[in-house]
Amino acid sequence: MNKISIEKYWQNFCDKHNLNENIPYDAWAFGMTDEQADELANLVNQNIKTATTSAYELYDKNEPLPQVGEFSIILNSVGKPVCVIQEKCVEIIPYNLISAEHAYHEGEGDRSYNYWRKVHDDFFEREYQEAEKIFYPQAPMVCEVFEKIE
Repeated sequence: MNKISIEKYWQNFCDKHNLNENIPYDAWAFGMTDEQADELANLVNQNIKTATTSAYELYDKNEPLPQVGEFSIILNSVGKPVCVIQEKCVEIIPYNLISAEHAYHEGEGDRSYNYWRKVHDDFFEREYQEAEKIFYPQAPMVCEVFEKIE
């Protein structure tokens, strides 16, 4: 899907919710693969996934961190908008101190902390390796809680 289609989706969302369409928003997909993008977008759309975690140290120095109140359009693997979310809580927490509650709200697998930890250990090991860094248990993570608006 192209940028014009995403902008049209945003305009329709703003019209429906009586928002100024000049409110900033971002459009992005979850994960590192098409399969992850589709699976996680679907979990958000079903109101199962209401949280996510990303590596603070891997943000580009010019890339702003998510902020409470911000809107995002969640895209699927082909760039098609699936839904709109709004940030409700953003915290930086060491990886090894992320709670079972946060893991549950990420909505993946059986929603257990053990499942979340295994999947995220693998994910962050790979992500750090691609950035030519070494992942470690105390790595600072950006933990987000969001609400699906539409």
